[in-house]
Amino acid sequence: MGTGTAGEATVVEGWIDSHSHLQDSYLGTGRVLGDALQRARAAGVEQIVCVGTGPSTSGEALALAGQSSSGALGADAPRIWATVGLHPHDASEGTGATIRLIESAVAAGAGAPDGGRLVAVGECGLDYHYEHSPRDIQRQAFAEQIDAARHAGLALVIHARDAWDDLFDVLRAQGVPERTVLHCFTGGPEEVRRCLDAGMYVSFSGIVTFKNAQDVREAAAFCPLDRLLVETDSPFLAPVPHRGGANEPSYVPLVGAAVAALKGIEPAVVARASREATRAVFAL
Repeated sequence: MGTGTAGEATVVEGWIDSHSHLQDSYLGTGRVLGDALQRARAAGVEQIVCVGTGPSTSGEALALAGQSSSGALGADAPRIWATVGLHPHDASEGTGATIRLIESAVAAGAGAPDGGRLVAVGECGLDYHYEHSPRDIQRQAFAEQIDAARHAGLALVIHARDAWDDLFDVLRAQGVPERTVLHCFTGGPEEVRRCLDAGMYVSFSGIVTFKNAQDVREAAAFCPLDRLLVETDSPFLAPVPHRGGANEPSYVPLVGAAVAALKGIEPAVVARASREATRAVFAL
């Protein structure tokens, strides 16, 4: 991993945005994917995991990953990988279409030189903050996607909000896939210990830069580097100083720099370690 310069600022190379939503349905009017990818590459971002939250957005993620693999997004653009999953908000829709898409994507990638476009099942999990779907249906959809990840030999990407006890109950019942990441961590030191004890990787977002997120910062400081990922969760949760605006992958170095400051190390160390952890969990 080297460094470059952008104006007078030193750019740390080698970042991976482990969780982003680059699909058209998320980008919104007036935002251009190509421009966002150019900004990401200029900021030192080399790879992006584009995450699906239902059959439609998952299909878009697969399409983007396919374009990336073929070079259609530009030779210098960050490499994009895809996930397919059903968000707990939409668990009431049932997992049938999502699991069929996982199966077809796995079959399509079986003979691909780079192993195909699909690297994980998710994001899936439990969200008891909004409860857009009933809790029992969320738990069932989560369990079915855990099984799908294990059957396909893929990583699992988990969304968890205000549901820690039930989350770990489902994981105990189904078993934690070997490569599992809890994305956009929102807990504290106790919750991160539970994740680590279960064998998970933990991904931190721009929340670590928020003044009212002391628990999350303490968890990031505690989390060992070999289990720590960084993400933007674009277009949501833009880090300071962009909080309140649209997020994008070029901001992931800000997340990494915040984690580095918490640990008293250089951002380049976090870039290298989080890249290695992301490659490990997604088998990149």
